[in-house]
Amino acid sequence: MASLPFISSLSILIICTTLTSAATATIKVSLSPFPHHPSSDAYQILSNLANSSVARARHLKYPNPKPNAKTDAPSSFLKTPLFPHSYGGYTISLSFGTPPQALSFIMDTGSSLSWFPCTSRYLCSECTFPNVDPAKIPTFAPKLSSSTKLVGCRNPKCSWHFGPNVHSRCQDCEPTSKNCTQACPPYIIQYGLGSTGGLLLVENLVFPQKTFQDFLVGCSVFSNRQPAGIAGFGRSPESLPSQLGLKKFSYCLVSRQFDDTGISSNMLLETGSGTGDAKTPGLSYTPFYKNQATSNLAFKEYYYVTLRKIVVGNKHVKVPYSFLVPGSDGNGGTIVDSGSTFTFMERPVFELVSKEFEKQMGNYSRAREVENMSGLGPCFNISGYKSVEAPELTFQFKGGAKMVLPLTNYFSLVGDDNVVCLTVITDNVVAQGSQGGPAIILGSFQQQNYYIEFDLANDRFGFAKKLCA
Repeated sequence: MASLPFISSLSILIICTTLTSAATATIKVSLSPFPHHPSSDAYQILSNLANSSVARARHLKYPNPKPNAKTDAPSSFLKTPLFPHSYGGYTISLSFGTPPQALSFIMDTGSSLSWFPCTSRYLCSECTFPNVDPAKIPTFAPKLSSSTKLVGCRNPKCSWHFGPNVHSRCQDCEPTSKNCTQACPPYIIQYGLGSTGGLLLVENLVFPQKTFQDFLVGCSVFSNRQPAGIAGFGRSPESLPSQLGLKKFSYCLVSRQFDDTGISSNMLLETGSGTGDAKTPGLSYTPFYKNQATSNLAFKEYYYVTLRKIVVGNKHVKVPYSFLVPGSDGNGGTIVDSGSTFTFMERPVFELVSKEFEKQMGNYSRAREVENMSGLGPCFNISGYKSVEAPELTFQFKGGAKMVLPLTNYFSLVGDDNVVCLTVITDNVVAQGSQGGPAIILGSFQQQNYYIEFDLANDRFGFAKKLCA
């Protein structure tokens, strides 16, 4: 049994260590959580995070179908700050243009296109978040950059996002023309509760040690519920890892208590052509799983891992195999998604897990009112207790790697600290039998204080507990 200390604020931060070798240099990117707003209603914050996690899960599970659709260099490391935020995301700072313009981007492993709020006319609706003024969201100014170029309709990078059939939409281009001036079509992207739209550019992505020219990026002129741009770390050609030729990237998400405090850590990006299968000391690894489904090619954008077991306390929760591994239709399986706050489980899986918690925590009364207010559950009344004894939650992956979660990664104190709630969610709207897409989505809340590594060169996922702050 694990004991829950009384920490009630929600915040994430990332700290990454610098790896060294004879043939490497280093670039860092800072990761930060959004700071907690002192006057914010705790129930409302949790309800917003729960609702956005469910909406995000729906989007990942039922995405719009994607159309069918590197240069080598000595290995080097790029670093950028990573910051946690109370709206649920972690942001990194990236600089685009000539001269460079620095902006914040939500780090998202569940999507691929990177985009920034763009032009002085950028409009974001429903973007009132703690410490975010919709009228003052920083934007990229294309007219101030000498390296900004619109992507042409016949540019191969246009098809990265729209697929090879985009050429049929180049109506102003002659079929044999190589100098067509028609722009790539506008994009509109959905992110669960939010969305964005704009035009594709190629622009310089600038790090202190290196500049990447002609990086494909979206110039969004309108958004909904998007407090910052998106840095897409998915698996498609337009993603940041693909365009930079990353061998691996890693991060360490700090506790949610640092939301909106300005505390940051580093995200590590390793580029170059160097190969080799050396593992980072101390990490447990499991291979990425290739979802071979052709019913929805968007599923190929996700980072699937094979979850073998879910254990609550010492009890193995017997989840049906069809939820643990994608079937021939591509549905089922587990993905790792930094863009989701709370871990999502398909309702049949969630019910098995939550009922086991209810059984093992039967000495605490249920806090039904808090469940209705927060969108989380089960919730337990701990008034009068100096500490809470709760069963451990363990995810065991293919190859034997075990993620034994700290209690603060799956239970949260709510309201006046007299109630704790399980921070795993499900969709109460989707009817039984209508499940699709990934059955389990491992969100950022459950990744707090873990060093996480996406080893792309060796197609594996690594992790280890680490105090990230």
